[in-house]
Amino acid sequence: MGRGPPAVLALWMLFLSLAQANFAPHFFDNGAGSTNGNMALFSLPEDTPVGSHVYTLNGTDPEGDPVSYHISFNPSARSVFSVDPNLGNITLIEELDREREDEIEAIISISDGLNLDTPSGSSLARVRAVDRDTGSAGSVTYFLKNPHPSEFSVDRHSGVLRLQAGATLDFEKARAHFLTVVAKDGGGKLRGADVVLSATTEVTVNVEDVQDMAPVFVGTPYYGYVYEDTLPGSEVLTVVAMDGDRGKPNRVLYSLVNGSDGAFEINETSGAISVTQSPSQLRREVYELHVQVTEVSSAGTPAAQAMVPVTIRIVDLNNHPPTFYGESGPQNRFELSMYEHPPQGEILRGLKITVNDSDQGANAKFNLRLVGPGGIFRVVPQTVLNEAQVTIIVENSAAIDFEKFKVLTFKLLAIEVSTPEKFSSTADVVIQLLDTNDNVPKFTSHYYVARIPENAPGGSNVLAVTAVDPDTGPWGEVKYSIYGSGADLFLIHPSSGIIYTQPWASLDAEGTARYNFYVKAEDMEGRYSLAEVFITLLDVNDHYPQFGKSVQEKIMVLGSPVKIEVSFKINLGSFRDTNMTLRMLSRGPMAAFLMQTKENPMKAVGVLAGIMAIIVALTVLISTATFWRNKKSNKVQPVRRVLRKRPSPAPRSIRIEWLKFRRTKAADKFVLKEAPPNENCNNNSRGTPAPPPPPSTAPSMGQAPWTVPTVSGSLGPQQPQQPSPKPRAVAKRKAVGSPVQSALVSELRQKFEKKNLHSKAYF
Repeated sequence: MGRGPPAVLALWMLFLSLAQANFAPHFFDNGAGSTNGNMALFSLPEDTPVGSHVYTLNGTDPEGDPVSYHISFNPSARSVFSVDPNLGNITLIEELDREREDEIEAIISISDGLNLDTPSGSSLARVRAVDRDTGSAGSVTYFLKNPHPSEFSVDRHSGVLRLQAGATLDFEKARAHFLTVVAKDGGGKLRGADVVLSATTEVTVNVEDVQDMAPVFVGTPYYGYVYEDTLPGSEVLTVVAMDGDRGKPNRVLYSLVNGSDGAFEINETSGAISVTQSPSQLRREVYELHVQVTEVSSAGTPAAQAMVPVTIRIVDLNNHPPTFYGESGPQNRFELSMYEHPPQGEILRGLKITVNDSDQGANAKFNLRLVGPGGIFRVVPQTVLNEAQVTIIVENSAAIDFEKFKVLTFKLLAIEVSTPEKFSSTADVVIQLLDTNDNVPKFTSHYYVARIPENAPGGSNVLAVTAVDPDTGPWGEVKYSIYGSGADLFLIHPSSGIIYTQPWASLDAEGTARYNFYVKAEDMEGRYSLAEVFITLLDVNDHYPQFGKSVQEKIMVLGSPVKIEVSFKINLGSFRDTNMTLRMLSRGPMAAFLMQTKENPMKAVGVLAGIMAIIVALTVLISTATFWRNKKSNKVQPVRRVLRKRPSPAPRSIRIEWLKFRRTKAADKFVLKEAPPNENCNNNSRGTPAPPPPPSTAPSMGQAPWTVPTVSGSLGPQQPQQPSPKPRAVAKRKAVGSPVQSALVSELRQKFEKKNLHSKAYF
């Protein structure tokens, strides 16, 4: 009974010792500025001599196992320090240069020695419990408290903790295993009762990692973007991989396997991927890279590997306008010489134009069009993505005319379609046209009219015709010629186009008054045009008027109108615009006066008023004389008067039909003059006419009729020749053909004779 408390104490002490079994070692954290510990935030002057002891790593293992220290660096970095594995003393082995490297990264580690690759069945540890009792009460057996990991077992008698057969430990799955071991005695009497006493302890199995895992990438998948304005050498993204064995990782190295096309590179230690070319030189929009990571063992030999895809997209910025290129590079002016009127649909092969937009995707899509005289050319293609060869095609051949345009100038415009900036660029296209003989000489008029006098001498200028050929050089020279039925009397100068009469030509308007013929204008290749020429001969007064008869006779009856038709012939020419004068000559002024009154009626009225005034005056005078004569007579007796009335001669009248010429004054057409003596008399008469016989009957009381002879005449076209009148009629006309003045005097004389006879008859 007295042994109970010591047994309990022994079990408690066992519990404490077993609870500290195999925990992971660790560094002491003594803070910044300390010279021992975990080396965190450690700083060192750059002038520290090489070989100096600069720091001491300090750590411990919970189970009291000895620990070892290690230090490593990135492969791309210098190994500046070395460490004593047992003591942890760190020594400087390389000179420091702050200007070159102001920060040093190092990996330090501490280990107590339990390996992950412990064979199955191997003893891991031994737990021991002491029971001070004797006999079966002091016999101790061991077992694992359920539940417990199936990888471990404990020997019932020895307390040796073993790894189960076929079981393996995996650091990546469980870095530590926690076991509960129960120690139980054989049992015995305690205070009269059978008692089995037991004790428990916790066993921690720390798993130490070994190199059995491939490297693992962190943060997958990887996507990177390269903007168009990124400079060569710029970092795109960084891939991160670590050893799958986290407990004691190896160094890893990065490399690019394929897909970069030399456009990218990777830092083998840091995993940073950089672009090596200008993005403008990258022809692919998306790059699929394959990055491989390889572990490097402590011995420096390659170990496990892993690979991961990396997608890098080239992001285009719309920072380039479309640009036109010629054979020698960027160009904004293109020139070409070509003949006018090329075939429809012909390509302007002399122009070698390329247009390019260095952007990518939608930023490189643009339209092409020509700005200038519309409908002459068209451009192909009209929509471009990135780059295209520009072709200009003839659309309207007729508009490409050298005579209209010596030079055709267009602007080739490229403007972006889908971008908000709408970048654009232009290039001048200058086409020098070369002339061809494509024009026919053309006269300035379709016909020409000329008038020349018929008496123009031979070789006289008639008119000048002009034809114009718009072509240049020899093609524009014009030669003139004439032909036609009326061209015999004329000739034309082949260069000047002046038309002359033939030197021997004699023109006569009375023969041929009009000529017409054709003139021809022809260039050197036989292209020609025609114009018609009309030439009219102007009549000149080169012919005398001709009467049909040299003598015209007409019987005049006093008191009746006289009509004299004079037949004559005058050559007026084809235009009938010749001024003509016909003179009617009379012996007395009365006839001339009467003919003038036809043009001026008021003059006749004035003369008539004067005659009436004279008659009134004579009447008053006679009445007064009669009154005074009767007053002297004392006796009034009847008076018988015998009047012998003399037969009145037949009135003579000459009627002149006025010619209807063009509108000219009558005074210019007719000139009346005093007829010279005997001009209007019949000079063929052999004797003078006998005076009229005395009246055969008694005179009447009435007055003799007073008749004013009139003269009228008419001019008409020439009538056919009439047969000669009978001799009696001719004699009659001769008998009555006395002058007007003689008729007036004779009538007055008869009146006075009648008066005297009347007076004698009654006295």
